Formats: sequence, C-alpha cells, structure tokens
Amino acid sequence: MDKFETAKGLFFEGSRLLEEEKYEAAEKKLRISLEIIPDRVSILINLSAALIKQSKLQEAKAFIEKAVSIDNKAEDAWLNYGLIFMEESRYSEAIKFFNKALAINPDYIDALFNKGSALLEDSDYSEAIEFFNKALTINPEYPEALYNKGCALNKLKRKEEMLACYEKALSINPEYGTLPGIVLNARMQFCNWENVDAKLDDLSARVRKNEKVIPPFISLGLMRQPSLQRKAAEIFVQDEFLEKDAPNVDFNKYQNSKIRIGYYSADYHNHATTYLMAKLFEMHDSEKFELFAFSFGPDKNDEMRHRMVKAFDHFMDVRLKSDKEIVQMSRDLKIDIAVDLKGYTEDCRPGIFYERVAPLQVSYLGYPGTMGADFIDYLVADTTLIPEKCQKHYSEKIVYLPDSYQVNDDTRKISNKKYTRDELGLPDSGFVYCCFNNNYKITPATFDGFMRILKKVPGSVLWLYQENSIAPNKLRQEAIKRGISGDRLVFAKRLPLDEHLARHRLADLFIDTLPYNAHTTASDALWAGLPVLTCMGEAFASRVAGSLLNALDLPELITESQQEFEALAVELATNPTRLEKIKHKLEKNRQLMPLFNTPLFTKHLEAAYTAIYERYKSNFPIEHTYIEKLS
Repeated sequence: MDKFETAKGLFFEGSRLLEEEKYEAAEKKLRISLEIIPDRVSILINLSAALIKQSKLQEAKAFIEKAVSIDNKAEDAWLNYGLIFMEESRYSEAIKFFNKALAINPDYIDALFNKGSALLEDSDYSEAIEFFNKALTINPEYPEALYNKGCALNKLKRKEEMLACYEKALSINPEYGTLPGIVLNARMQFCNWENVDAKLDDLSARVRKNEKVIPPFISLGLMRQPSLQRKAAEIFVQDEFLEKDAPNVDFNKYQNSKIRIGYYSADYHNHATTYLMAKLFEMHDSEKFELFAFSFGPDKNDEMRHRMVKAFDHFMDVRLKSDKEIVQMSRDLKIDIAVDLKGYTEDCRPGIFYERVAPLQVSYLGYPGTMGADFIDYLVADTTLIPEKCQKHYSEKIVYLPDSYQVNDDTRKISNKKYTRDELGLPDSGFVYCCFNNNYKITPATFDGFMRILKKVPGSVLWLYQENSIAPNKLRQEAIKRGISGDRLVFAKRLPLDEHLARHRLADLFIDTLPYNAHTTASDALWAGLPVLTCMGEAFASRVAGSLLNALDLPELITESQQEFEALAVELATNPTRLEKIKHKLEKNRQLMPLFNTPLFTKHLEAAYTAIYERYKSNFPIEHTYIEKLS
C-alpha cells in the first residue's frame, strides 16, 4: 500500500472517530494522515474540528489558517473558524466567519444553524429564529435547529411555540441530551400534567443509569430525592467537561491587603437575586473586603443596575468575554474567593469555575442544590436546609450560617397603594389562600392538596401567579375535575415589586409548593406580613421556606407531611383567632428576628468568608464550617 492510500485510510478512520465523538482518537489518526499529506485541506479541516471539540483552540486555528491559505473557498474551514470563536464566547466574530461560509454556499445548513446559534447567544433572538428557519427549510427533521429555535422563542416569551419546537425535536430524537427533562418542565409551565408521573419515573430511572436526560436545575423542581438531584448534576458535569483538560493552577496564596471577593452573576438588574442581595453588597466591610462584580448578563440600564454599579468597588461588564478571558482577568485581579450566584440557572457560566478563577470557589443563593462538581469548594447553607445526615447528597463542603442562609434587603419598599379585592379579581368575602410561586412548581400532587383544602373551607379562594396565558384555563379545568369551581381560582399578573408586595395584604395565608418551595416568594410574603405555611421535604429546594420561618421563630408554620400541611391550612382558615396570633407574632418578629436583619446577616457571611479563607491560608483542607451566631 503506498503512502497516499495509507493516509487516505487514516483520514477515513479519523473522520469516523470524529463522527463517533471520540475526539482524542480522531486527532491521533488525522495527525498521522497529515504528516503523510501535509497540504490536504480535508485533513486540516477535520483535524481542526477534533481539536475544537477538545478546546485546543490555538492549534485548531493554525490548521484552519493553513487550510484557507490553500483554498479560500473551503466553506468547512470558515465554519470551523467560526466555531473557535463560539467556543471563546466571541459571538459577533463567529458570525463573520459563518457569513464567509454562507457567501460560498448560501444553503450550507451547518453555517445557517451555527449563525443562528451565535445570534441566540448574542441575544438577537428574532434574527436567530430566521436562520434556524432557513436551516429547517432545508431539513425539517433537524432536532438541534428545532431545539435552539425553541430556546430563542422562550427568550421572546413565545412559550407555546417554544414547546412545539421542543416536542418536535424530541419526537425526531428521543435521546437528544437533556431534552426529555426540558420538555416535561415546559409542559409543567402550562400545567399540562398528562402522564407526568410516568414520565418522571422514566427520567428518574434513566438518571440512575447515568443518562443525561434532565438539566440539573429542572431536576430540583421534579425530583424529590436529593440523591437524584446530585446524580443529575454530576452527569451534567461529566458530559460538559469531558473533553476539557482539568486546570492545573498554583495561586501562590495572594498577598492582598484585603480579602478580595468576586461575585459572578448574570442578574445585576431588576431580578429576584439582586433584590435580595443589594444591601449586602452595600454593607460589606470595606476595611476587610474588596468587592468585584463580574457581570455576564444584560445591561438593562434599570434601577438595580445603577445601584449595583455604585455598590461594588469594581463593577465589570464581562458579557462579551470568553470563559478563559474572565478566568484570566480574575487571576490577574487576584480574587481570593469567587462566589457563583448562578449555579445551573438561566444564563449560567459554569465553565468559568471549571477553569478556576480563584483558590476558593463558593456557590451561594442563586442555585438551591448541589453543583455535583469538584470545582465548587463550598455551598452556603444552614442546618435547616442541609441537616448533617444529608451532607452526603452534596459534592461541596457546607458553610453553615447560624440563622437562615438567605440574605434579605431590609430596605425593600412596599407601596402604600391600597388595593381593593374587586380591582384584583378577588371575591368580596371568603378566605384567601395564595401561592405566588411559578406555575411549574405546582405539581399534580401539590394541586390535589390545594383542592382538598378549598373543599374543606367553603367560600375560600386560591390566588395564584399567572406566569403565562395558558396555565389559568388549564388549572381551572383541573379544579373542575376535582370538584372545585374554576371561579375559586384567581390569577395575579406581574406588577412592579413594591406594588406586588402591597397586594399581599389582601391574602390571608400563603400556602407553599413541594418539592420546590417558595424561595424569594416566601421572603416577599413574610416581608409583607403574610404568614407562609410550608411542608418540608428532604432536598435543599424543598426546605427553603422552613429555613426562613425558623429564622423568624415561626416553626409552627412548618409541617413535614402532606396530611399535616392540609390540616393546618384548614385550621388556620377556620380558627381566625389562631391565625391572628400568628400574624401578630410575624409582625413583631419581622422587626426583631434575624431574617430581615441585613447588617447581622452581612457579619455572618463575612465571618464565613474569613473562616474559609483562614483555613486556606493555613493549608487546612476544605471542610464543613460552622459560623457562630453574632450579635
């Protein structure tokens, strides 16, 4: 066999391995093939693709440049050039190279799809949809294009179209990544519960088999067991970072005059997380701590954005920077403790933390569960959220704060507007239960309990948050199936925060969801003076409301079984004296107890940062850490 035939065989074998996603093996075969025929464009292109998949971007770029120097009409080479910039989160530059490929071949489906994907990442959702549609015109059975189109539609709040795209993609490829879990969650947003239990059982079984079928965040709202939630997170990490080299970083123990805290988030605007944290950022001890904000979300130029820019010592908009650029910037700034406020929620950037931005990396507030990753060292919690017996379900070591883990801004304004029942669609009389949690948190089992409560309290109504236009009719139909008039469900539309807090005054009792509790919605209700009744499960996300109530010394509103929860909901509606005592206690404790004491909370969190930093400086291992209560 001559050299050419040998190289040809190696090329085809390497290309096959590339299709099978065996990138390292593909690289080896293609490199040998290239040694024999150094100027073959097809080998250069496929080798660059294998290198891109392993994040060896500079090497890939060199091979692509050689390919286009030989043949500048090689559309695949321009595509791969764009993919390098996609990997670096430099989307506008990626689009330029996809355009070069499309100038050569306007019907090049991979370039159409990837240009749409770059536009999606660059927040140009409408134009992204145009390019996904062009790709789907060529191939209507293109699940990746359907999925990404669904993501763009979701961003535009076109939820019904989103679900249609997701469902079609799943019908084409039932094994398409985490789409089974995403579709189930999308249906839950519309309170479409058809076969939900069977679907959830199937997802749970597949997670136990180490299959990537559900995103970690969605697992929190569907799976009650913290062991399954951890497994889903671990599967995600294994898949996401499989082909990336683990970082080997020596931070040499920075000698900063103050502890440098980096807060990493996409939510520095009018957002639930920032509403809770705003005063904390303003109150950090500037003698001991230097604060850095790394903002990779949109600049909405709103009230909270302006407040955040002033609150930090250094506020950096890094949304156009790649993960590696943010990592290098963080290291150059000698960040001591990096705090991830996103976890696996929307617009997260876990790749930043995988690369190690700081010697200590902490998960806090934004994600109510484990990251399932060895690159997050600590998770901030409290003993209600994560009892010691449950530590095994979390990959992080726990930093236990003494009251509740949740910070609150004790300057949040409540509008003086006096709403009437009539203008909010509530009946003139009757007990008002409310639950302003997102619709996807209302599981069939939770709704069954709500309806049993309404049956036992004549004239009562349930006041729910209207997340979309479909859910109200669906829930009213479900109520009728359970023997409850649809008129007894009332829906609240979005209002500005201060007015939303004010309308809580017309409710009598907030009743919680399981397995995903009220979090910010619980603190909103309690801050507004509305008692919250909760039922605690095993996992972090199902114990948050209990954590808040314990920090207000209101354990009488915490239940641990569905039966107890329903019985107490009925008792408080039919025993006005008992409920009034609880409301008085809440009003008093709201001023006296730790939950809404931002200065005290700030001291506790700073004590936590100091404790883990001192352990690190003393070469002690990362370990569970308990912070003593301060006054």
